[in-house]
Amino acid sequence: MKSSPPETTASGAGAEQVLRRLEWTVLRRLDGLLQGDYRTLLRGAGLDLADLREYQHHDDVRHIDWNVTARTGTPHVRVFTEDREMAAWFLLDLSPSVDFGSGEQRKRQVSAEFVAVLARMLTRHGNRVGAMLYGSGVDSIIPTRGGRRHVLHLLDSMQTRPAPVEAGPTRLADLLESGASLIKRRSTIFVVSDFITEPGWERPLGHLAQRHEVVAVRLLDPMELQLPDLGLLTIRDAETGEQMLVDTHDSGFRKRFARIAAQRESELRQTLVRAGVDALELSTDADLVDAIVRFTEMRKRRSRLSGGGGLPAHLKHAA
Repeated sequence: MKSSPPETTASGAGAEQVLRRLEWTVLRRLDGLLQGDYRTLLRGAGLDLADLREYQHHDDVRHIDWNVTARTGTPHVRVFTEDREMAAWFLLDLSPSVDFGSGEQRKRQVSAEFVAVLARMLTRHGNRVGAMLYGSGVDSIIPTRGGRRHVLHLLDSMQTRPAPVEAGPTRLADLLESGASLIKRRSTIFVVSDFITEPGWERPLGHLAQRHEVVAVRLLDPMELQLPDLGLLTIRDAETGEQMLVDTHDSGFRKRFARIAAQRESELRQTLVRAGVDALELSTDADLVDAIVRFTEMRKRRSRLSGGGGLPAHLKHAA
C-alpha cells in the first residue's frame, strides 16, 4: 500500500507546528554542535568501487574482497567513494507497545520527533527519504522524495494513524524482510523500534546490514528497565491485552524484574553487534539532541580508527 503527499489539512497543520518547533529547538542546536557535519551520522547511499588495498586492523570485514584475497593469499578490502546524493529509509515499528510512556512522553512521540529531525536534516541537504510503517503488519510505504513538504507528509502519516489495537505480538522480522525486498539500491536505513517483538528478527537484520548501512534506533522507557515502588499495579500487555496484578512494593519482585530486564538489554546489544549494526538509544526521559550528538561522536571515533588515523603508529602495531 503506497501513500502520496496529501493536501494541507488540519492534521497537516499539526505536523507543520511540530516540525517548526523542532526546527527552532532541536535542529538549531544540532547545527551548532555538529557544525554541519551531518554526513558523519549518515553515510552516502551509492558507493562506487575506487581501489583495493591490504586489510588493516579495524577495517570493516564486510568490505573484504574474497576473490582477491584467495588469489593473493593476503586479505584485501574494497575502498569505496560515496555518491553526493543519499537515500535514507526509516523502517518504523508503530505497534501498540510503542504507545507506552511512564512520563510526559511516549515512545511513539520520541520516534516521530527523531524521524522528523533526521528527515529534515537530510532533505535540506538535497537528499531523499522514505519510510515503511508497521502496525500489525507493513501497511504503508512512503517512497523516497526530497523537500520539506515531503517531511511534513511523513510526519503527518505517523501522527494521524489510527489508535493502536491489540493485534497480537509484533513481528519485526516482517518489517525487516519487507525492507530488504523493497530497497534495492544501497541506502542508509534506520530501524526505529522498541525491539519488543517475537524472535526471528535477528537473521533478517543481519541480511539487511550486508547490503545497506543500518542503524538500530532503540526506543525505551525507564520503567521498562526498573520498576519503582508504587504498591499494587495492574500491568497490561499493550499487544495482547493480557493483564497481571503485581506488587511493586515487594523488593524481591523489583529485583527480579530488573535482573530480567538487564539480561534482555545485554542480549539485544550483543545481537546488534553480531549483525554489524550501530545502535542509537532514545529514552522517553532523555534529550534527543544529546543522544544524537553522542551517537555522532561514536561514529566519528570509529571512522578515525577504521581509517588508521586515530592511533599513534606504535599503538597501531600493538593493537
